[in-house]
Amino acid sequence: MQLLQSVCSLFFCVSPTHAGEPLLQGPVFIKEPSNSIFPVDSEDKKITLTCEARGNPSPHYRWQLNGSDIDMSMEHRYKLNGGNLVVINPNRNWDTGSYQCFATNSLGTIVSREAKLQFAYLENFKTKMRSTVSVREGQGVVLLCGPPPHSGELSYAWIFNEYPSFVEEDSRRFVSQETGHLYIAKVEPSDVGNYTCVVTSTVTNARVLGSPTPLVLRSDGVMGEYEPKIEVQFSETLPAAKGSTVKLECFALGNPVPQINWRRSDGLPFSSKIKLRKFNGVLEIPNFQQEDTGSYECIAENSRGKNVARGRLTYYAKPHWVQLIRDVEIAVEDNLHWECRASGKPKPSYRWLKNGEALVLEERIQIENGALTISNLNVTDSGMFQCIAENKHGLVYSSAELKVVASAPDFSKNPMKKLVQVQVGSVVNLDCKPRASPRALSSWKRGDTMVQEHDRISFSKEGGLKITNVTKADTGMYTCTAENQFGKANGTTHLVVTEPTRITLAPSNMDVSVGESVILPCQVQHDPLLDIMFTWYFNGVLTDFKKDGSHFEKVGGSSSGDLMIRNIQLKHSGKYVCMVQTGVDSVSSAADLIVRGSPGPPENVKVVEITDTTAQLSWEEGTDNHSPIITYSIQARTPFSVGWQAVTTVPEVIDGKTHTATVVELNPWVEYEFRVVASNKIGGGEPSLPSEKVRTEEAVPEVPPSEVSGGGGSRSELVITWDPVPEELQNGEGFGYVVAFRPLGVTTWIQTVVTSPDTPRYVFRNESIVPFSPYEVKVGVYNNRGEGPFSPVATVFSAEEEPTVAPSQVSANSLSSSEIEVSWNTVPWKLSNGHLLGYEVRYWNNGEEEDLSSKVKVAGNETSARLRGLKSNLAYYTAVRAYNSAGAGPFSTTVNATTKKTPPSQPPGNVVWNATDTKVLLNWEQVKAMENESEVTGYKVFYRTSSQNNMQVLSTNKTSAELLLPIKEDYIIEVKATTDGGDGTSSEQIRIPRITSMDARGSTSAISNVCSVSGYIPIALFFIVNALW
Repeated sequence: MQLLQSVCSLFFCVSPTHAGEPLLQGPVFIKEPSNSIFPVDSEDKKITLTCEARGNPSPHYRWQLNGSDIDMSMEHRYKLNGGNLVVINPNRNWDTGSYQCFATNSLGTIVSREAKLQFAYLENFKTKMRSTVSVREGQGVVLLCGPPPHSGELSYAWIFNEYPSFVEEDSRRFVSQETGHLYIAKVEPSDVGNYTCVVTSTVTNARVLGSPTPLVLRSDGVMGEYEPKIEVQFSETLPAAKGSTVKLECFALGNPVPQINWRRSDGLPFSSKIKLRKFNGVLEIPNFQQEDTGSYECIAENSRGKNVARGRLTYYAKPHWVQLIRDVEIAVEDNLHWECRASGKPKPSYRWLKNGEALVLEERIQIENGALTISNLNVTDSGMFQCIAENKHGLVYSSAELKVVASAPDFSKNPMKKLVQVQVGSVVNLDCKPRASPRALSSWKRGDTMVQEHDRISFSKEGGLKITNVTKADTGMYTCTAENQFGKANGTTHLVVTEPTRITLAPSNMDVSVGESVILPCQVQHDPLLDIMFTWYFNGVLTDFKKDGSHFEKVGGSSSGDLMIRNIQLKHSGKYVCMVQTGVDSVSSAADLIVRGSPGPPENVKVVEITDTTAQLSWEEGTDNHSPIITYSIQARTPFSVGWQAVTTVPEVIDGKTHTATVVELNPWVEYEFRVVASNKIGGGEPSLPSEKVRTEEAVPEVPPSEVSGGGGSRSELVITWDPVPEELQNGEGFGYVVAFRPLGVTTWIQTVVTSPDTPRYVFRNESIVPFSPYEVKVGVYNNRGEGPFSPVATVFSAEEEPTVAPSQVSANSLSSSEIEVSWNTVPWKLSNGHLLGYEVRYWNNGEEEDLSSKVKVAGNETSARLRGLKSNLAYYTAVRAYNSAGAGPFSTTVNATTKKTPPSQPPGNVVWNATDTKVLLNWEQVKAMENESEVTGYKVFYRTSSQNNMQVLSTNKTSAELLLPIKEDYIIEVKATTDGGDGTSSEQIRIPRITSMDARGSTSAISNVCSVSGYIPIALFFIVNALW
């Protein structure tokens, strides 16, 4: 301990960090300053240069301008916001230059990249007038711009005469964005005017205008033709940065106006990314790369000659990192080799900084080709290092922290295993790897005895202990002692030697069918000191008993890991491995499980040959699922079938070795799909994918239409009908019908053709057709291949003759306020009238027009009709006519009847009843009809037991009634007045309860609630009918 204290007084010693404490870390930049251009006339009166670093402890910051520290005490000029530098009221004379940020904490200092601050400004043109430019027509001219003092990039344009009329560039006029000058290749009279140069700052968007330059034509004639003279051209050598956009300008004066073209001097074609702009006056190369270097030529040519301008593009690239330096923690007295590499053109050079200052080289600190080597490290070498790679186009920084540590051995970060279990006869390695700087020397004890090397025991360079061919006698506590000049530490491992694990009952290969359940055994003998774990693998994948619990279950005792597989499926075929693991060893055993199932789908089903009624198929065998295929069957589907249907084949039974068959008894000219199903002793398998759709060949139709019939229609018509032949029986295109007919007894057939296959009827019209005369008809079929058979001959009658006589003895009789009954005599009938279908009754009331009348139809055997839903007390007119399938006959003479008044709206009131066990006496008040209501002619008493649904009725012309009723259950009674206009409003319903005493009485105001009693009770009714009051 005294030795450690004395050493640590000379060097910086590192002790382990306590749990939960953050690690010390040198500064690392999160944000660095970048180049900035500040508009001089900006309303913002400050500039912020960003700088932020992380580290523990948190870094503090300082800044340099052009290599000199900035005095932060000048608060009116500078301010630090975190690590950011705020320049207040920036001035281009004082603040222009290169800035760098320094971040420092107790572990060291790093310096940021350089950031250049520039000021953008654009002054006004001098106000003096510009001289007039006088040229001859056809001559070329250059109008100079001469931008005013400025900083920052500019863009140029020219105004012709007045704003906003800008000069439009074309093959004759060009504005150079390099010089700002306006070039006119050949002056024309329309060019005469005043030209003003407009200069815009691309940074500030400020715009200034020069003085106008007048352009006039000379009066001494027109300029003749001359060869091109290139006025705008690029440098002979032009360096271009990697990834930049290069623009080469070229423009020539001449008469005629020259044509500008470009090419590479080496003859290579331009890449697709190169663009020609401004009528070929600008060659633009985006994303410049090394392959774009070389000599480029601009050719200006007209009919008088040509001229060429040449220039070479060279490539340069700022340095960029290929290999960065990384943080290093290394022990005292070790050696450090740190390498950083960057690419660039020209090739970068390297320099190193330590804590923001140039690294001082000495005998043990050397730099070669950018690599830093420090030998025999000491703690004072710790700090923040930066490698800088630079060429004339720029520089890049890479930063990292070097920690040189000195510490006594410590097992807290990498403790020794407390327990190591191995089996007899194996090899064991006991590790001893404490954290120590420099590396510690190790020694071992077993109990209190030092461990010495011999034929079974050896020590590793890292301090570990290796024992081969372990025996039970090697069991014990092993202690490793690690020591260096700063101290020592101990670690202990308990070594336990056990007997090997053996499988006593292993799984064996099995052959099962789909749906069965099996158990794969896996039982072991193992050392009782060890815990044991069983796992199963299926085809190399660990079995998840939770996920696959519906099929897999582990069964057995503590020394058994048997696997039960329930309801086996085809997917369960494969290799099963039982893995038995202890803390010391593992053993395994494998078995193959073959699951036999119905076959998989046959493959590649094809139609080899097709005729009108047959199709020859071929297919390939699918998987047999471990059970040989015995037979195949074929199914077909058409647009007309319901799903897949079995078909007849040749051979009729297709054995499992046959892969072709012919399907027969197909319908011609029908689109078919076929599929094949394989079967083995397990059962039928999945069907194959359908074959491609094929259509059988055409054939003469074989099926005539069915249900040939007819009749009806209008006078002089013969209507023939049939059920159309389904599409699947039409046997080809051009399908239609041949309709043949003849009068009964005539030998010659009349034929016609119906071309639509969906048409179900044909109508023959001829004035000579006798009404309702018999015809023989038949309908045949045909298509493009020929004519097919006719249907059986059927007898059809021609259209009937409509009735010619109106019904006689028509009368109308009012039945109530809403019904009238109309009656008539049957019309005389003759054979040509055919079949009488019925009668049509037309009716309308006194306020309606006859054309808007309502109609009622009745059957031909009826001679009366009731008109219902009529209005009360209103005259109705009606007429009748007969009709058949040919039409309707004439109407009868019109008759009329007036509906009766409506029945009284007043119900019988104050219904009073008296009852004994054999009869009920009822009394109620007389109902008096109002003027617009029908007179009361009597009353109806409606009654039923509570267990019945249908009412029985008693009629009387008095206001009382006597009912002889056996009162064995409840009765429900109501009373209505009767009139010629119908029954009036019902009284309130009264309930007469079952009689339990000798007599009872009540009225409509005394209604009892009693439960219904099932059963039917006969009722004897006696009443006396007296003359109406």
